[in-house]
Amino acid sequence: MNTKIFTRIVLGLLIYGLAMAAVVLYYPDSPEDMDWEDREQYNKVQIGKLTLGQTRQAILDLMGSPDISEAKKLAGQTYQIMFYRTQHMESDGITTMNECTPLLFVDDKLVAWGEGSYQQFLSP
Repeated sequence: MNTKIFTRIVLGLLIYGLAMAAVVLYYPDSPEDMDWEDREQYNKVQIGKLTLGQTRQAILDLMGSPDISEAKKLAGQTYQIMFYRTQHMESDGITTMNECTPLLFVDDKLVAWGEGSYQQFLSP
């Protein structure tokens, strides 16, 4: 094999490797930067890691802003429900509650998530 060709191949692979390493190291994947399909998968994985009692801020740091959010104050307690998209239903460009997993917070602590959480929010 010609030395000149071999040198160019090695140099090209080295440049490619450095470019890929730079992307991986310096371009963090944040939920806000993901397309909807990747965000959906990301949300599913992160919801699987949740534990009761986590703070609302810890969830926001982990998962980013919710797709839908509601809050109310009742009997001196603050209730907030945050919806994160986890399942595609219809390609209409609109994220609806039935495409999301709800997370229920009482006084900024995670108390429930999944089916039934929104019902708990509506009637505490």
